[in-house]
Amino acid sequence: HQKGIVRRDGELQWTIGALGSRLAKVNQHVSLVGPGGSAQVNGVMFTEGRQHLSYNTHQHHCAPYCQSDLLYKSALQDRSRTVWRGMIKVDPDAQKTDGYQRNDALMLSRDARADAIPGLEIEADDVRCTHGSTTGKVDEELIFYAQSRGFTRKEATRMIVSGFFQQIFDRITIESVRDALGQAILRRVREYV
Repeated sequence: HQKGIVRRDGELQWTIGALGSRLAKVNQHVSLVGPGGSAQVNGVMFTEGRQHLSYNTHQHHCAPYCQSDLLYKSALQDRSRTVWRGMIKVDPDAQKTDGYQRNDALMLSRDARADAIPGLEIEADDVRCTHGSTTGKVDEELIFYAQSRGFTRKEATRMIVSGFFQQIFDRITIESVRDALGQAILRRVREYV
């Protein structure tokens, strides 16, 4: 269980890197309890083998004029699996809320599985809340294009995976964290099948 509390005009940037456990069940909760608070949550998951990662995220807007922005991205190899359940909850007093959540999954094998369940529970009437999810595989045309420029299939796959995660990397303000996370992911990428 992980929890962050953001009070009046507070700011939180929270980055999660899920790479190593065989089985993980994580509940991540952000509460915006003071007016004007904001939270940015970044999640990177890279699974392989038979790893199973299950993440439940909860963005709880308790106060007015708050903003939350959650972006999770996962890449899956072998027979691994990810499950993401996201919820934006807006209390009746949390008018002028701006909530966003998104989960994207990149399938690097035919046997991998990614489940995404975004959700909204809104009890206020003056809010802007959106959610979404995508799941897809690497486009063979992208690999072909890179190979036609002299890259090997493995190098092409690494570039595509790195590009997939770039949106998250751009949001991480601490350079050492951004670089370490990027290198950890690239070390795990095998050839796309």
